[in-house]
Amino acid sequence: MNHTPIIATYSIVACDPQTGEIGVGVQSKFLAVGSVVPWAKAGVGAVATQAFANPTYGPEGLRLLEEGKSVEEVADLLTSKDEQAEERQFGIVDAKGQAVSFTGQDCFDWAGGQTGKHYVAQGNILVSEETVKHMGMAFEETKGTLAERLLAGLKAAQEAGGDRRGKQSAALYVVKEKGGYGGLSDTLVDLRVDEHAEPIKELERLLDLHSLYFGETKAEDIIQMEEVQDEVVEHLIRLGYLDHKPSTEQELMDTFTTYLYTENFEGREQKQGLLDLKVLEYLKQQS
Repeated sequence: MNHTPIIATYSIVACDPQTGEIGVGVQSKFLAVGSVVPWAKAGVGAVATQAFANPTYGPEGLRLLEEGKSVEEVADLLTSKDEQAEERQFGIVDAKGQAVSFTGQDCFDWAGGQTGKHYVAQGNILVSEETVKHMGMAFEETKGTLAERLLAGLKAAQEAGGDRRGKQSAALYVVKEKGGYGGLSDTLVDLRVDEHAEPIKELERLLDLHSLYFGETKAEDIIQMEEVQDEVVEHLIRLGYLDHKPSTEQELMDTFTTYLYTENFEGREQKQGLLDLKVLEYLKQQS
């Protein structure tokens, strides 16, 4: 008898050939699903391995893709060596957007997948096929970064019924060559909700924070400090960064810079006399 924990889940694996982003979005009634299901390598592809998951499918699948194998060849090679292949489910996408989904005959219903332009969506122990269909449709129809599109797919899947057993964890993993912190790694987004009553909602909150901390400042969000000086001073006093109204512009800017560095907003620091509206919005909402 097989006592391997079932990763009853739904996932979407995708790439954006124009930006070079490749990744996986996943949700499951399983603790810390992000530690098992999603695998990706910049410039190569991504894999989601689930059901009676075989975690070796992740690194081995990426290795085979990097060797030049097609997604179909990779799927065949992975399953041909696995005596329990009919209990596995996985999705693979390469850096060009070619995709394949595999669902073994012994996976628990409802189980299946579908491929689309630059993505593949799959799930097992789902309420119905609608979960996978809506996941793919939302991904196709959503504009934005790959992470935002993957999240839209997960949200739509949950609204369409999701995992029959319920909700527990979720993850987003996206890679891009030199897309990570400081351009020194390929990990663009690596967010996990390991145990939560509403894992997708929590994942959405984390992605919003990720965009705030690590996203680029838009030109339309840069304004003169003097335009909002009174608001900035009010909230810096409220949060304890100031105990009086600053007597000079330099004192205000120095204090505001201290706030930026304390709150990890170095990436949104602007030239002297300017500030990012996204930071101001955060400052005003901070308790």
